[in-house]
Amino acid sequence: MPSTIPGYVYSLFAALIVGTIIVSTCSVAMANIKNKAETQQLQNLDKYVASQSLSLIADSTRANQNSTQLLDVPSQIGSQRFWILISSDNSGAWVQSGFGTTANLNQPKFYIPAQISASGFYVSGSGRALLVCSTENQLVTLKLVSE
Repeated sequence: MPSTIPGYVYSLFAALIVGTIIVSTCSVAMANIKNKAETQQLQNLDKYVASQSLSLIADSTRANQNSTQLLDVPSQIGSQRFWILISSDNSGAWVQSGFGTTANLNQPKFYIPAQISASGFYVSGSGRALLVCSTENQLVTLKLVSE
């Protein structure tokens, strides 16, 4: 009988190790799925801001007056704050976003297909996001501000 008890202890120890491996593997897989979903939601936010910008630019140039558009953005994605940047240079205008409260310019850019001057930075949780479009001497200017 004394040899049976160590066999049970070893079996219990092996089952504990296998269970720990399975639980940790499932936790890592769930974290990866959550991360991909949050990243996809951030990319969808870029597309939303770009499409709202195009709509606002069209309305502003058609009416030849200044226009504003309140953006419907969440205060957080998952449990993380995020930032949105609108900028332009000689190559065009774009929208960038990322997690955190400071801009990381290594994030992918989503280009706005319009010849405009664009600028602005928004951090989630710091009020509501607002797009302001103005037209002067055929130059369209788009700004992203916090309300």
